[in-house]
Amino acid sequence: MSNKYPVKVINVILLFTAILLFESGALLAQVQGPQDQEIKWLSVGSLKQWFSSGGAEIEYGRRGRTGFLSTDQLDGLNWPAQYNFQDCSVGKSLWIGTTSFVDPVSGVNYPHKVVCAGRINMYLGTEIFADELKLVGRFDHPSVFVDDARASNRSYDDVVDEIDPNLPADRMIVNKFHTSIGISCTRKAYAFAQQYNDNYYIYEYVFKNTGVIDLSGDKKLDKTLTGVVFHFQHRYGFAGESYRRGWSPTGASWGLNTLNDCVGQDDAHRDPVTPDMRAIWSWYGPVSTSPGNEEDIGLPRHSDGFILGGTNYAGVVVLHADKSTTDNSNDPLQPSSTMYQGSDRGAQGIDQYDPTLMSRKYVEFMTAGHPDQTHAEQVGSASADDWSGDAGGIAATQAFGPYDMAIGDSIRIVLAESVAGIMNDRDHVKEIANKWFNDEGPFVLPDGSTTTDRNEYKNTWVFSGKDSLFQSFRRAIENYNNGMNIPQPPPPPAQFVVASGGNKINLTWTNEAESWPNFDGYRIYRAEGRADTNYTLIFECDRNSVINEYEDKTPRRGFNYFYYIQSKDDGTTNTVQPGVPLVSSKFYTMTNREAFLTRPAGNNLSEIRIVPNPYNIRSRDLQFGQATPDRLAFYELPPQCVIKIYTETGDLIETIHHTNGSGDELWHSLTSSNQLVVSGLYIAYFEVTEDTYDDATGELKFRKGDSIFKKFIIIR
Repeated sequence: MSNKYPVKVINVILLFTAILLFESGALLAQVQGPQDQEIKWLSVGSLKQWFSSGGAEIEYGRRGRTGFLSTDQLDGLNWPAQYNFQDCSVGKSLWIGTTSFVDPVSGVNYPHKVVCAGRINMYLGTEIFADELKLVGRFDHPSVFVDDARASNRSYDDVVDEIDPNLPADRMIVNKFHTSIGISCTRKAYAFAQQYNDNYYIYEYVFKNTGVIDLSGDKKLDKTLTGVVFHFQHRYGFAGESYRRGWSPTGASWGLNTLNDCVGQDDAHRDPVTPDMRAIWSWYGPVSTSPGNEEDIGLPRHSDGFILGGTNYAGVVVLHADKSTTDNSNDPLQPSSTMYQGSDRGAQGIDQYDPTLMSRKYVEFMTAGHPDQTHAEQVGSASADDWSGDAGGIAATQAFGPYDMAIGDSIRIVLAESVAGIMNDRDHVKEIANKWFNDEGPFVLPDGSTTTDRNEYKNTWVFSGKDSLFQSFRRAIENYNNGMNIPQPPPPPAQFVVASGGNKINLTWTNEAESWPNFDGYRIYRAEGRADTNYTLIFECDRNSVINEYEDKTPRRGFNYFYYIQSKDDGTTNTVQPGVPLVSSKFYTMTNREAFLTRPAGNNLSEIRIVPNPYNIRSRDLQFGQATPDRLAFYELPPQCVIKIYTETGDLIETIHHTNGSGDELWHSLTSSNQLVVSGLYIAYFEVTEDTYDDATGELKFRKGDSIFKKFIIIR
C-alpha cells in the first residue's frame, strides 16, 4: 500500500474491508474441518481461560465470529475473574515448521512446511487432529445452592473428568493432538488456586515425531524432520471493560494499541532481579484518538473518572526448553526468536500447500531471531496504533528451535502465562481514577512518597502492574523448580447452601476441611447488589469456635446479596507471608444467584397465593425471567408450615418444609424424585406447623394444625 495514505486512513480501510468480508460470508467460522472442537475451562483461581482440543485458543475460536463479533473480541485470560470484561486474550496460535518436506498429499517438496493452529483460523481433521481433551481435578468443585437452585459458575465451567488426589495443582487440562507433518503433542495446563499462585498457568508441551499424519492414525511417515521450530503467538488486548461500556475506541479492544516487550533475549535485556528470566509481556499503550499519552495511560474513563479500564499486564515466561532431542537440559538460548508480528497483515493466513506463505512464516518470524529493539522500545513515546500500520496491532511471539527430530524423538517446552496488575483491588483503582479526574490529592505513590502531579500519580500506579507480573513470573519459576509442590490451603466445603429468609439470610456448609492439617476455621464474604464487585468479610471463626451455620441478620430489604466461604489454615505453612493463613479459593463457592430478604409472613391462610397461576411454559420469560424459568412461588405463607403438592388424582409428588419465618417459598417444578412436572391440575396443601403470635398485639395469628388447600395449573 502506498505511503500517500496516513496510517489512520489505512487502519480504517483495513477495518472496513474486514467488515465487508465478514458480512459477505468470506470470513467463515474460525474452527473448520471434518472434526469438531471440544472446549474445557480452567476457572478455579483468579485467572480464567478456555482451552481448545486443537492445541491453541485462536481468535473467536470458542464460539466463532457469527453472533459474537463484538462480545468475543477479547475472550480469555479473564483476570481478576470475579469482575466482568477483564479478558486480556484476543487470540493465540501455535505454528510448527520444518524444512525440506516432501508432502505426501500434494507430492511437492516444500522448502518450508508449516502447520498452524491459529492465529485466525484452525483446520481440525485436515491439518491439526484433536486426540484428547480432559480436565483432571485434585477434588471436585463444591455444590453451591441459593434457595434450592444451583448457584455457581463452576457447575458448567469446571466439569471434572477425572479426580486425582495426588495432582500437584488444583486442576490440569490434558490435551493431545497431532499434525499433518507427523509431529504429535501432549499439552498439559496446570492451574493453582492457592492465593499467591492463582493468576498464572503452567503449560507443558511434549512434541514427538510419531509420523502420524491423518485423522484415523493409519497413515505414517518414516522421516527425520529437520529444522523443526515451535512458534507461539500471543495477541493481547486490555480495553474490554471500556469498549463494552462505551468510552474507548473499538480498535483498542482488539489490541491495536498494545505494546509488547521482552526480557532475557540478550545482554542488553536482562532483568536485574532474575537475570536468567526469559519472558515476553504486553500492556495497554496510549491510543492516538484519546487525549494525550500521559492522560491515556491506564485508560481512564475521561467523562467522570469512574474507573481505569486498561491496567492489566499479561505475558509468558519460559520455565524450560530442551537443548535437543538427546540433551534434555534447559537451554538458556531458547526461545531462539522473539520477533514481534503484525496481527492482521502479512503471514497470518493459513494454507499448508502455499510455499510462499509457509516460507514467509518460517523465515520472517519463526526463525527471525531477536530484534535489537523490542516493539515497545521502537514505539517509544509514540502511540502504538500510529506506529504499526497494522489495523490489528502487534502481537508478541516466542519461537523454539530449530531441532532435528527422528521418528520417536521428543522435545519438551514448559511455559507459564500470567495476568497481573492493580485491578485485583478494584476499589483502589476507582480511587486512583477519581483522584486523577478531580485533581484532588494527596497523591500517594506505591512506594509511599507523594507527588503533586496527577498524571505521575495515575501512571506510576498503572506501571506498577509490571512489577506484579514479574512477581508472578518469579513465583511460577520457583513453583516449577520445586516440582510444583507449593503449600496447599484446606479444601473448600463440599457443599455451601444459602437460603433467603424473612429477617435473615441463612448460610450452612459441610465440614470436610476440618480434618485438614493445621485447619483453623472459616471466613465468609458478602457483596451487595451484584456478584462482580468487591466483597466484605462478614464472619470468621477459628478452630476453637468452628461452626457450620451462620445467620446473616444485617441485609437490607430490597437488596440482593452474593456470598462465598473460604476454609483457612493457621498460617504455619505460608512460605510467602509466614503467619498469614492460606485460604481456599473464593471461586469454588462464589454464588451467582442473588439471596435477599423475603416478604414478611402473611396474616391468615386464606391470603396464600400461588404465582404464576396458571404457569405457562410459553410465557415463562415474562413470569420470573430466564434465570429461573421453571419457578413457581407461594406467597403470604405462615412463618412455619409444610407444603404438600399433589396431582389431580391425589398422588403426593413433593413435600416442602417452610421454616425460614418469611411469607415466601419457591418451587422449581420438580418432584421429590427430581423429575420436571407435566401439564395438569395440581393441588397444594398448606398446614401450619407452629403457633404464631402477632408481635404487636400478642394475638394468635396461626394455630398449629390449621390447614388449607389451593389449586393451580401447569401448562407445558
